[in-house]
Amino acid sequence: MLIGLCGTTCSGKHVVASYLTRSYGCIPIYYRPQNTKPDQDHTFGTIEGLVNFVTKRWQRNYVLERITYDHVLEALSKRPFFLLVSIDAPVSLRWERLLASGRSGTESTASSFETFVSQSDVQMYHPTDGLARLMTEAQVKLINSADHLDTLYAAIDRLNLLDESRLRPSWDQYFMQLASLAAQRSNCMKRRVGAVLVREKRVVSTGYNGTPRGLKNCNHGGCARCNDGQGTGAALSTCLCLHAEENALLEAGRERIREGTILYCDTIKITQVGISEVVYSQGYSMDRETATILQEGGVKLRQFSPPRRGLVCLGDS
Repeated sequence: MLIGLCGTTCSGKHVVASYLTRSYGCIPIYYRPQNTKPDQDHTFGTIEGLVNFVTKRWQRNYVLERITYDHVLEALSKRPFFLLVSIDAPVSLRWERLLASGRSGTESTASSFETFVSQSDVQMYHPTDGLARLMTEAQVKLINSADHLDTLYAAIDRLNLLDESRLRPSWDQYFMQLASLAAQRSNCMKRRVGAVLVREKRVVSTGYNGTPRGLKNCNHGGCARCNDGQGTGAALSTCLCLHAEENALLEAGRERIREGTILYCDTIKITQVGISEVVYSQGYSMDRETATILQEGGVKLRQFSPPRRGLVCLGDS
């Protein structure tokens, strides 16, 4: 794996890179366009040279501390072993770190906080060279608001950035993402839910919740119960919306649901599905009753939690 870091001045890129090197055995690798030596000591003058080097040794773990160019990210993103991690921190905290480190001559020449803020704005939002475009592409976005290094290190340990499923999703993660994608088609005014039926790692059918075919969509007033804002579990007998799981089962047909079929659902609601296993990502108020009935029916029920992605605050306890 190659972990690439991009981020603002004094956000903690060097600290994170050093910790990954020291504690996880990642090999530091550098891209320096001004380098005139022929790719020595893991320092490369061309991004093509760096990419080719890592490609031939992709089973080892590398960390590239600073990504600042679009063409660098474009070249790296084509490879299946690359993970982009962005790092940022509140500007006032980054200024304090800069003063404490005495590194005002490295990434910043600011002599005052106001100048530092102006430089940070340019660094992030320059129309052609701003980091904002790169950082939005990151699979993991870290906010390094940690007050102590031990807090930062513990947060990195919990993230487990070297988890291979970050690069290629596991089967559970893959099918759960398909369920979440199906949920985007839902028009239910209460909650979007998606489901995927799988047998032998092949998709049998998909479904999402909403009013039955031929009826007015829920978001157009088709289900009075959902549009009235009823609380959880209230007036269920008046709800016209079919569950995502029901739609997936109806779409599949009973002849296609055999032993070994697994239901993936981002929110489990139904109490009986007649399949071998139910995998869900989010809970619901009826989970205990659901679990009991499924257990009695010989259906395995388990919750799946994928590696944490998106925005992560490293100051969290």
